[in-house]
Amino acid sequence: MPITAHRPAENPILTPAMVTPSHPDLEVVGVFNPAAVRVGDETILLLRVAEAPHHATREIAVPSYDVTTGRVDVRRWGLDTPGLDTSDPRLVSVEGHTWLTSISHLRVARSHDGVRFVVDPAPALASATLYEAFGVEDARITRIDDTYWINYTAVSTLGIATALASTRDFHTFTRHGVIFPPNNRDVTIFPERLGGRYVALHRPMPSGIGEPAIWIAASDDLRAWGDHRFVAGSRAGMWDDEKIGGGAVPFRVRWRGRDAWLAVYHGVTRPNRYSLGALLLDGDDPSRVLARSPEPILAPEAPYEREGFFGGVVFTCGLVVDDDLVRVYYGAADGVTALADLSLDAILSSVQET
Repeated sequence: MPITAHRPAENPILTPAMVTPSHPDLEVVGVFNPAAVRVGDETILLLRVAEAPHHATREIAVPSYDVTTGRVDVRRWGLDTPGLDTSDPRLVSVEGHTWLTSISHLRVARSHDGVRFVVDPAPALASATLYEAFGVEDARITRIDDTYWINYTAVSTLGIATALASTRDFHTFTRHGVIFPPNNRDVTIFPERLGGRYVALHRPMPSGIGEPAIWIAASDDLRAWGDHRFVAGSRAGMWDDEKIGGGAVPFRVRWRGRDAWLAVYHGVTRPNRYSLGALLLDGDDPSRVLARSPEPILAPEAPYEREGFFGGVVFTCGLVVDDDLVRVYYGAADGVTALADLSLDAILSSVQET
């Protein structure tokens, strides 16, 4: 049975024009893929803010963080440069190397109604290490006890890694370094210990043999991870037949009289169409898949999802649950942030047992 997602009239709720650039030489070109959490009477988003050098004709410019100087530098090439590949708007390939066309940082936004947000004027977490030369992206927030743990993607010439930070107030942040080496992203840390250990879903990105899939790992301290096991992969002929990866932090539910974890994840089908679905995992052993969405619970249908910087994309890193209401905050077309309200009962009724 298809799920009805309510998109508020305010969508997209955050756009680049609503965010102040972090530097006068850069312009905000995207605000998307936010982490989300409730803190008291506020909804907190940790936004991915993508910035690029001001547009210039007849050249391509890419930003990157220089760890020796502690600032963002800009490289430029003429459009007639031999071997220049700009076919993907997210990337530039030249001289045997690949660069991102923008550099991202993480910015806090706050709201009392979950729809209208005020964005902090300065970054919360920005590039600061060799592993973050191309930016920090796509955070997830997990509350454990009185600490909010933030894992995020760190991108550089060394690859795509996952790093960890923490905060107790969303004003000051502590970094804890890389927790999953390249190439690995889409990490979601469970909000409680299982069997005395921390647990996380992650998405290794093999090349050659294998395909991107969701795995699970465990840790005693949130820094060193082991006991890696496969959880779920793509499904031929379905909405997630190209690749899949983690989305929002899993949360506990009751399904058919048993405890389970609900993880909203993303799936991709050709040509680069990103949709969201539900993965239901065993409450005691989340490496076991109980059920899964036969159809997306949210697909790119609205104009701001179908068209934009990278069209045909809905991608979530965070949601907030209030009884039957599941508020999914998501990036649309890699450019703006939008909101969709879904019914938890409808999601649980729609999944099919595996």
